[in-house]
Amino acid sequence: MAKSAPYFAHPHQAYTAGFYRDADWDFELRNVLGRACHGASDVGETLQAINAVDEGDHEGWFAAWMGLGARSKSLADSCAAEGHRISATAAYLRAATYFAVAVNAVDGLAPDRRRRSAPNRDNTQASVFRKHRAAWDGFVETTAVPVESVRIPYEDTTLPGYFFSGAAAGAPRAALPTLILVNGSDGALSGLWADAGVGAIERGYNVLVFDGPGQQSLLFERGIPFRPDWEAVVTPVIDFVVGRADVDAGRIALYGISQGGYWVPRALAFEHRVAAAIVDPGVVDVSASWIARIPPSLLKLLHKGNEKAFNRDMKMGLAVSAGAARTWAFRARPYGKDGYFNTVKEVLKYNLSDVASSITTPIFITNPDGEQFWPGQSHTLAELVPGRAVVSDFTSEEGASLHCQPLARAITDQRMFDWLDNILAPSASAGDAVPEERTAGTHLADQRVEGRVDAIPQRAH
Repeated sequence: MAKSAPYFAHPHQAYTAGFYRDADWDFELRNVLGRACHGASDVGETLQAINAVDEGDHEGWFAAWMGLGARSKSLADSCAAEGHRISATAAYLRAATYFAVAVNAVDGLAPDRRRRSAPNRDNTQASVFRKHRAAWDGFVETTAVPVESVRIPYEDTTLPGYFFSGAAAGAPRAALPTLILVNGSDGALSGLWADAGVGAIERGYNVLVFDGPGQQSLLFERGIPFRPDWEAVVTPVIDFVVGRADVDAGRIALYGISQGGYWVPRALAFEHRVAAAIVDPGVVDVSASWIARIPPSLLKLLHKGNEKAFNRDMKMGLAVSAGAARTWAFRARPYGKDGYFNTVKEVLKYNLSDVASSITTPIFITNPDGEQFWPGQSHTLAELVPGRAVVSDFTSEEGASLHCQPLARAITDQRMFDWLDNILAPSASAGDAVPEERTAGTHLADQRVEGRVDAIPQRAH
């Protein structure tokens, strides 16, 4: 809840006042509610599930999402057993959404409830993730959209993914434009599907979703961490899709959400087979959302390379703030580094400034009011790729503020897919000039609304 919002707000003012004063919970709830637009949640059952969860009740928060996920999964299983495929599909997708929130809620539990048994591996978290993935797989098995589970060759292993066909069921698999969806730091595939997959399928695109290093199954089940050089991930994925007869190799696009707004342009600086890209939002320096919350005295120790003192002072600071300690555990885990100093030094590597000039792909960049994590970086990215970027402002007045416009996904779909349709039209080519919708540095509206920047959630997708 924004600090400037009235403490006692009317229920209908939840959009501006917040659903919870805890900014993480408020943002998480907005994401869940927004995904009702594409069937990945239902508003009534969501609001009822958290109705009795008070501020700071982390056990209650976790239990609410686990309970709602289990109820939806049970409903889906019953519908599937009775032959009600459409109902089963819908319930499995909702269950996957709710279990995904529970996965992220594990860090709020007491240490003995988390039962950590090895570095970066958590029994409870892995167990809940398996429930989420089982629900997602139930959706995959029952959906009317033609889909196949795939294994994408990657170094000495494979990346698990799902290839959804844009062709109508039973129709010949012609070579179609294909949108590859790149997740953020902690988002689930069910959320990614709702945020961009549904809209792409409705418009006749193939859709590929996958788990990359540090994401979902690669983190919780294999312990594989993030890597800053995401071109090493995207290039094998592109190799995989261009080899398919149902993919038009000249019309491949990338979509990256949240920290995917860094992964995608990083890959584009090296991988030039992509005809168009969408980043939601643009991210140039991932570390900015970390550095802004580290006290100046600790930053001095970091820059001096004083690892021992930095780790000591960080440990002392987090010891007196349970909330900050939870946030650190949640955000640091995917980087796979031991110690506070090594983790922050690793995050500092996630910066596009030195490579963005090599990007030649047209890019659509979202820019919401009140961006909590990387304010201003959408325009910074556009300035680094002049003539190739379209920046689209999303405003508070249209209900489209905050990171990734969580309560305005229909508007987001309309803008980004209309742009992508134009870029990937059969008569267009990747070398054509970007349509003059809005180029870097221009604004949809001159008036900027100061939103909830002072109430910054610590978690992104």
